[in-house]
Order: sequence, then C-alpha cells, then structure tokens
Amino acid sequence: MSNQEACVPAVSRPPVLDEATATALAAGFKAVADPTRLRLLALIAAHEGGEACVCDLTDAFALSGPTISHHLKVLRAAGLITGDRRGTWIYYRVRPDALAALSRVLLLEGVPA
Repeated sequence: MSNQEACVPAVSRPPVLDEATATALAAGFKAVADPTRLRLLALIAAHEGGEACVCDLTDAFALSGPTISHHLKVLRAAGLITGDRRGTWIYYRVRPDALAALSRVLLLEGVPA
C-alpha cells in the first residue's frame, strides 16, 4: 500500500461546522481563553438573579475600571454576555444559548443551533 492510499480520508458525512459558524465559535473560545474574562463570566453567572452590576464586578479584581470594561466589551462582542444601562450602571447577563453552543462543540454534539 502506498502512502497516498493510506491518507484517503474516510469521511462519511459533511463537515459539522461551516466556516461562519466556526468563526463565531472561535471568537467565543478566544474570549473565554483569558483568565480575567473567564472569571468575569463565572461571576456574572453566579450573581443572584443571573445578572451583575459592573460596580460589583470591578471590586472583585485588582484591575482598573477601564481594564474590566475592556474585558466585558470582548465578552459582549463574542456574544457571551448582554448588558443594559440602568442609570449610571450597566448590568450584565450571561447568554446561556451562547455558552451551550460552545459546550456542544466541545462535547462533539454537532452544529450549534
């Protein structure tokens, strides 16, 4: 058997992820690959009612407010959290559907909905 014959892929179904989905998921994985952003995500999810004020988040880190805001912006851009302004403060919530999409890929359960 030649090397060429041994390298023929045995794909029995089309690729699980199209390019657009893979790109969107990669942004989510990249966002949570940072320890500060991963901690922020966990803090928001753990807050009572599933939402946290930015004022509560900044106190949990030895980082400046602008640095925390940057990390929150990255999480929002990746679609992992949402936020809405109430007066002076912004309240953030985790998007369970976005986290579920990342989870499904890791568990090899197929394309996120």
